[in-house]
This record gives sequence, C-alpha cells and structure tokens, in this order.
Amino acid sequence: MNDKPLPADLQAAWEEIEEYAKSYNLDFFPILFKVLDYQTLYEVAALGGFPIRYPHWRFGMEYDQLAKGYTYGLSVIYEMVINTDPSYAYLLEGNEMVTQKMVMAHVAGHVDFFKNNMWFGPTNRKMLDEMANHATRIQRLIHRYGYEEVEDFIDVCLSLDNLIDYHAPYIKRPEARTEIPISEEEKEAPAVEGLRVDRDYMRHYINPPEFLQHQRQRLVEEQNRTRHFPENPQKDVLLFLLNYAPLDNWQHTILEIIRDEAYYYAPQGMTKIMNEGWASYWHSRIMTEKALTDAEVISFADHHAGVVATSPGRLNPYKLGLELLRDIEERWDKGKFGKEYEECEDIRAKRSWDKQLGLGRQKLFEVRKLYNDVTFIDEFLTPEFVMEQMLFTYDYNSHHDLYEITSREFPNIKEKLLFQLTNFGQPFISVEDGNYANRGELYLKHRHEGIDLKYDYASDTMRNLHKIWTRPIHLETCFDGTPYLLTFDGKDLHKKKM
Repeated sequence: MNDKPLPADLQAAWEEIEEYAKSYNLDFFPILFKVLDYQTLYEVAALGGFPIRYPHWRFGMEYDQLAKGYTYGLSVIYEMVINTDPSYAYLLEGNEMVTQKMVMAHVAGHVDFFKNNMWFGPTNRKMLDEMANHATRIQRLIHRYGYEEVEDFIDVCLSLDNLIDYHAPYIKRPEARTEIPISEEEKEAPAVEGLRVDRDYMRHYINPPEFLQHQRQRLVEEQNRTRHFPENPQKDVLLFLLNYAPLDNWQHTILEIIRDEAYYYAPQGMTKIMNEGWASYWHSRIMTEKALTDAEVISFADHHAGVVATSPGRLNPYKLGLELLRDIEERWDKGKFGKEYEECEDIRAKRSWDKQLGLGRQKLFEVRKLYNDVTFIDEFLTPEFVMEQMLFTYDYNSHHDLYEITSREFPNIKEKLLFQLTNFGQPFISVEDGNYANRGELYLKHRHEGIDLKYDYASDTMRNLHKIWTRPIHLETCFDGTPYLLTFDGKDLHKKKM
C-alpha cells in the first residue's frame, strides 16, 4: 500500500471538512487518509481494514466476494476507517470530489464516535502495530510447524471466536476459581478417628499415625474431586480454554491472537447502528450546511440516498441510526419527553408539542457517549417512531411459500429488534464444568432465549471444541421446549433427553 500524501485537491478538501467538523464540536483523533485503487481497497477491506494480517484462506474468500460485488455493480465501498490513534481512512481512487468530501465528513463522524463512546474505551488504539505483530508471530509458526497445520488450527479457533464475553472489558466477572475464606476451624485437616480403641495404650498399635495420615489425605482428595470447577460459570469460553485446555505453546499463541482480535472488533458490532447513524448524521449536516457547492447538490443527494436506502427484509443500520438520532434531536428540542409528555393522551397535542427547549444537540452528544445499540434502541425507540418509519415484523409462511408481515405492534417490533441485537443474535454459551463426571470432560450450558440452536452448527462447534479440549464435550440446551444434553465423544454427536 502506498504511503504517498494526499493529492493537493483532496488535502484542501479535507482541511475544509476538518474545520467544519470541529466547528460542530466533533472531537476526533488525527485522521490519515490514503487513496487506493479499487483492487487494493478491497484487499484491505477483506483483511478487516488492516493492510497487514496473518495469511489465511478466509481473507481470500472475502476479497473474492467483495471484488465480484464491485465488478458486477452490486456493491461499492465508499469509505473504510480503522479505530486507532491516529486513525487511518481509505478513499477510493477515481471517485468524484463530492463523494470524497462526503466520505471525509462521514469518517470524521466515525472517529469522533470511536474516541468518545464509552464502549470503545478499553480498545487497543495501537491495534495496527498489534496486527502486524500477530502476523509476524503466525508466520514464524508456519515456518516451524507447516502452513497446513497452522491454518487448520486457525480454522478451528475462528469457528469459536464468538465464544467470548462481550461485556468482560466493562465489568468484573467472577473468576473460574475464587479464593474461599477459611475459618480457624476449617484450617485443620479433616477429622479421622480410625478404628475403635478400648485401651489407650493400644491406640498406636491399632491406629498407627501413618494410617491416620493416609486416611486424612484420602478424605482431602475426595473433597477436591467433589469441588465444582469452575466455581462460577464462565462466559468467556476462549479464556477458559486458554487457561485450562491441553494446548501446545504454538496453539496457545494462535488462540490468544484470535481472542484478542475478537475483542477488538466486538465494540464495533455492539454499536453498528449508532456508529453508522452518527457518521451519517454528521456527513449530512456538514455537506448540506457547509461543504456543498451548487453544482454538487444533485450528486450528493444521489449518493446519500444510496447510503440510507432500505429494501424489503433488510435492516439498514445507516438509515435506522440516522432517523432515530434525528428523532431524538427533535424530541429534546421540543421537550417531547418526561412525565408530562408521556402522560398526555391527546394525540393532536402530542403532535404539536413544542416547549422550545433546544436541548437536541446536547442530548445527541450525551447519547453518543453512553449508549450501545441495545441500550440505544431500548431507551429511545418509541411507538410514534415505529409508526412514522413503517416498521414491522415478518416471518416465513411455509404453507404459502413466502414471507408475510406478522405484526405492526410496537412491543413486538421492539422485542424482535432487541433480540437480534443482543449478543449479536449469537447464543449465550457458558462453561459450567471443566471436570464433568470427574473425567476432565467439558460441560457447557446454552441459555435458551426462545430460539433453538441449529443442530448442524452446534455439531460443528462441539467438534472444534473437542479438537482443543481433547476430551468429550457436553452441551445442555433445549429443542422444542424439551431439555436435551448433546455429547460429542470425539467421533459422533449424541442427543438425549434430560
């Protein structure tokens, strides 16, 4: 990738956009723009935004998909930005100036969000260097152990990279083993009385000290076997594997790298709607109020419409985030919140409600700082917004062989939207026992939330867990409301009712 400075016209455009963005009180890391041809841009996109990653077939597959989308006119990457300090952003070579200016304004919004949203607080801002280090470490392993063996183990780890605790960076979870306070009475060894002795002078002959010590040791070992491990359920399955699975050093290195990168990308998944909505809000503001020339208005409107366009059956995070932020700004400008407004039952009065508070912009910056997608939707989605945006839920009707609208009711829409966003729609899996049945087997539990696991996905996941744990894997779950225990013994997957 070239390290050339921006062409003079693009540098002037960025300086203009940067000044406008700061005039709106956006606060962002220094942003370094690079202009790339479409092939290089799509290569970087396939690598997750980082020009240097470890080699793996997955990146080639993603590049092929992205490049075909561009070639056949199905999709175009207008911008890409990575969350580092300084931040790096990429522009597509050959785009007209109005597009480049819109992308620059959009990037400024993203980087402001990266810097100030609390969910990005624990992020490693030097991840570009970290990714390069990861690539170097894995290349060394490839030279030592062979490409196929390393690639196969990376495949296993990538298939499990969603088994992390997405909230671990923000709250302290109980450890796998906790220190148990020991009272003075409990400090003594377990009581062992031995055989009955009627004559005191015979005690040492009937119950020799060595025999009593052996009995005490046996009792301690029995207590240790019955002690639950882990003492607390562990949501970060990958961390549990790193700590307790029988991994070779090189395998431990790879799993650690995959886990680190999964945690780097996690906040972006947790704030997709807010982040894209925030960037779209500001590129719209900056362009329409400051940066557009008369000759650029039509072209900008066309590009912006493409960004926020929706299609049946697809949730556009740009559109939903943008419209909900605009709704929040209007509500707080007009005072459409609080006890008085909520208790008003006059529809006409609520529509014309305007206390002229002018608190909208202040509220937006507060929202940008504190919320993620789940809390954002839970707090600010309203029945009025759902009605205005014509949102609905739908399901597949097998009898008619088509998708049908199932509900336009606000509670149903909100519930389904939150369900899709919580844990990224992934199942909640935790480690319940690392020594199940006292045989060193791994026992996992699925927290059932109304949707059954896909049996083939569960099978593949357990198979790959077995490759790391090397002993049978058990998974407690439900199918059609009935509790089941799935067991993978290294060869076959067994399913039995509990």
